Amino acid sequence: MTIAEDEKIAAEHAHTTAWVASVLRARIAAGQLTPGSKLSEQSLSASLGVSRNTLRQAFATLEGESIVTRIPNRGVFVASPGVEEVREIYRVRRTIEPAAVLWGRPTAEALDAMESIISRAKAARDAGSVPDMANANQAFHETVVGLTGSDSLRELMDRVLAEMRLVFHAMASAPDFHTHYVDRNAQLVQRLRAGENELAAAELRAYLDAAEAELLGHLEGA
Repeated sequence: MTIAEDEKIAAEHAHTTAWVASVLRARIAAGQLTPGSKLSEQSLSASLGVSRNTLRQAFATLEGESIVTRIPNRGVFVASPGVEEVREIYRVRRTIEPAAVLWGRPTAEALDAMESIISRAKAARDAGSVPDMANANQAFHETVVGLTGSDSLRELMDRVLAEMRLVFHAMASAPDFHTHYVDRNAQLVQRLRAGENELAAAELRAYLDAAEAELLGHLEGA
C-alpha cells in the first residue's frame, strides 16, 4: 500500500492531530520532505483537509520529536539533524534493534519480507541508486523492530526513521554510505534463519556503532 493510499484510508476515518503528524512523518521518512523545507500551513491544511489549528498541533508534536523546527516570524521547517541529534538517534537504535533481534520472533514470513527488502537494496546498489538503497534500508530496520510485535516500539521507530531520513540527506556527498550495509543486512537475516539470535544481536550492535561513527565523522568533518 502506498503512502497516498494510507493517507486516504486514514482521512476517511478521522482528521486528528496524531493522524496529521503521522502523515508528515511518513513523508519525511520517505524522503518527500527534505531538510530545510518550509511547511506551508495554507497548502498543507488544504491538501490534508484539516484546520490550521490541527496542523499547528501536529507541528508541535513533530517539533517535540526534533523532526521539524519552528523559527519565529519565519515559519516551520523540516529539521536538519546535527551531531547531537545523531548521537541520540543511535542511543535509541542500540537499545531497540539488538533487543528486537535477540528477543523478537523472527517468523518465516518476517524473514522472507526482510530478504525481499535486501533484494531491492542489492538491485538499487547495482543500479547506483542511493535513494532506493536508503528506502530499502529504512524498510529493513522497520521490519527488524517489527519482530517485537510491539505497536509502541513500531511507533517509536517510525519517529526514529523519520529523523534518520533527514540524516541521510547529509550523506549526499558520500554516495557509497549505504552500499556496505546491504551485505550486513543479508548476514543478519542468515543469522536469524540459523537461530543464531545472540550472534545476530551482537553483530547488529557493532553495525550500528560503525554507522554512527561514519555519520559523525562526516558531520564533524563538514
